[in-house]
Amino acid sequence: MHKFENCLVVGISSRALFDLEEENQIFNEEGVEAYTNYQIEHENDLLKPGTGFALIKALLKLNEIGSEERKTEIIVMSRNNADSSLRIFNSIKHYNLDITRAALVSGALLSPYLEAFNTDLFLSANEEDVQEAINAGVAAGIIYTQHLAYDEVNEIDQIRIAFDGDAVLFSDESEQIYKSQGIEAFQANETKNARKPLPEGPFAKFLKTLSAIQKEFDKNRAPIRTALVTARNAPAHERVIRTLRAWDVRIDEAFFLGGMSKQEVLKAFGAHIYFDDQAIHTDATAEFVPSARVPYKNNENQSDLE
Repeated sequence: MHKFENCLVVGISSRALFDLEEENQIFNEEGVEAYTNYQIEHENDLLKPGTGFALIKALLKLNEIGSEERKTEIIVMSRNNADSSLRIFNSIKHYNLDITRAALVSGALLSPYLEAFNTDLFLSANEEDVQEAINAGVAAGIIYTQHLAYDEVNEIDQIRIAFDGDAVLFSDESEQIYKSQGIEAFQANETKNARKPLPEGPFAKFLKTLSAIQKEFDKNRAPIRTALVTARNAPAHERVIRTLRAWDVRIDEAFFLGGMSKQEVLKAFGAHIYFDDQAIHTDATAEFVPSARVPYKNNENQSDLE
């Protein structure tokens, strides 16, 4: 019996993996029957790579490094039914992606199956599915499907994953102080609690899993590189650094921007995916790097801190 306890499990929707924008428009305008018929009629037509394709392909390559034990498992998780999915699997085979598992739920919610697959990360363009995943305690992001062109020649040799801080890696507890009381109260709270680790946010477990994989390699040769890109600045930076130290996780690069725009930093870092809780940031960064917005648990209101 195959178990996923010791590897990184990523669930990804077919629309996040492949370019299905035309097909999604058919679904929205004409309904599920028209969509299914279209997919069956075109099931021998290969799909183009989508926003998450390069990241997934690079994650799968981790299984070729080092020990025989698999480091990553990718699960296609889709609201498609089995009858309309052959085109997706034909495309997976064409691109030689080592993906053999899928959850095809015919329009039902995917969230109940995330735990069944021990999912560490879920990527989808469907906001409802991502919201339900976050509510269930799974790291998840609404991926932008205005994907950048896939470079088949220059493949990823080091995966670069970037995170926002509050409400992503950390809880939104401090951010709520900013929202309700302002920047001075926020800075005072972070200074006062500098040695008290921040509570975990939705992506804390995912970061810890990445860090565990990194520790299997020499620091200068690790196939994954991470970055924290946050609007925090001094003196609020200290609590973040001490929190990561308390978690015993490795962040390779950290940027405390104090309100500066994030897109140029992310472009320079070369992020293959960036997670942020605010659309004002992901709307901008998606033009430069693949980006995903992390919704608040239970649809809580977002603040303007980051």
